[in-house]
Amino acid sequence: MGYVKDLFKSKADDQAKEIKSLIEQFGNTKIEDVTLAQVYQGMRGITGLVTETSLLDANEGIRFRGFSIPELRDKLPKVSGGNEPLPEGLFYLMLVGELPTHEDADHISATWARRSHVPNYVFDVIEAFPLSAHPMTQFTAAILALGTESKFAKAYNDGINKKIYWDYIYEDTMTLIARLPRIAAYIYRRKYKNGDHIQPDGMLDWSGNFAHMLGYEDESFKELMRLYLTIHADHEGGNVSAHATHLVGSALSDPYLSFAAGMTGLAGPLHGLANQEVMHWIRTMCAELNSDAPTKEQIGAYIHKTLTEGKVVPGYGHAVLRKTDPRFTAQMEFGKTHCPDDPTVKTVWNIYEVAPPILEGTGKIKNPWPNVDAHSGSLLKHYGLVEEDFYTVLFGVSRALGVLASLCWDRALGFPIERPKSITTEWAKKFVMKGEKVG
Repeated sequence: MGYVKDLFKSKADDQAKEIKSLIEQFGNTKIEDVTLAQVYQGMRGITGLVTETSLLDANEGIRFRGFSIPELRDKLPKVSGGNEPLPEGLFYLMLVGELPTHEDADHISATWARRSHVPNYVFDVIEAFPLSAHPMTQFTAAILALGTESKFAKAYNDGINKKIYWDYIYEDTMTLIARLPRIAAYIYRRKYKNGDHIQPDGMLDWSGNFAHMLGYEDESFKELMRLYLTIHADHEGGNVSAHATHLVGSALSDPYLSFAAGMTGLAGPLHGLANQEVMHWIRTMCAELNSDAPTKEQIGAYIHKTLTEGKVVPGYGHAVLRKTDPRFTAQMEFGKTHCPDDPTVKTVWNIYEVAPPILEGTGKIKNPWPNVDAHSGSLLKHYGLVEEDFYTVLFGVSRALGVLASLCWDRALGFPIERPKSITTEWAKKFVMKGEKVG
């Protein structure tokens, strides 16, 4: 990898010393108290992880190494004539903590291009699935198949010093990220395009080549892929895909096993499948109203109907955010530039005007604002990528950037295996009742 790898190691060494000093001086300092409700209700708000690549603020949204989404769109390198950031630049930023130059981003892009060849046996694994298999099932299996080439797994079995674990994790990370677009595009073309595969173009950037292999040559679609793969890359460490990757990696599983674990979490309806649910909800609404451009009044009535039926309005609300997701705003700005008259996109914008006041008026919803999933599907649909089952694979390709950069940091800093304490309900009852008999 060369100078980027050396720079990362230098940064990690410096930070490891800083962390050691912090623990020595303040290791017994309490950050916060944990409530019984938090223990039972998904550990919401419990601080228990260190993720160097990004931080989610309830009021400011996601920041990557301190930079907001608008700042990234402005400051990260772009292709010549383009307006959207290169994910290669974001990966560099998450890895070393510094804004990249154009040369840095090009270096990452060229490295991934050189490593992008996927062995034929991986395609054989994909071909073994019936066409009806969900794209995420095929995607995860292909990632596991790639793991037979893990440099970390081989080196660990050969007995390497733990101080150089990071080196092999880094090498596996770069190879895995390089190959993901080819695998994802192969699954897409096999399942939806009669197996009419498109060979990679090594002269394109990582996102542009991905769009090309999917079969979309429109330059604005390539721009969408650059934006999409940037804004979905990371969302601090507590979300399921990031946490699962970190957790499995803490057992010294190689990056392929760790990332596959993250992808099985991303495939869950409460995580990466959310944008599919948004599109299904919009499609159902339009069908019931017999209109592809429902009015705001009709949308409002349908939202009330959804809530009355005990259902949620998909794409609205977030476990942490208490404002409009900046990733939603970035996509809305993209839509206003590239597809302002698309009926589905306009419906998304109308929902944005109508839904928050209604949801807030229920008095039960802490965050009535849209998240990233409320918009992403409509933009993909505009360009003809209507296969909603595949949307989570796109998410997965992007999420690799953040979780694998984090995995490099985990090993460079020597983080231990993750093993939180658990309790039983009987223990909890005795504790809160001060030892008195319960029930």
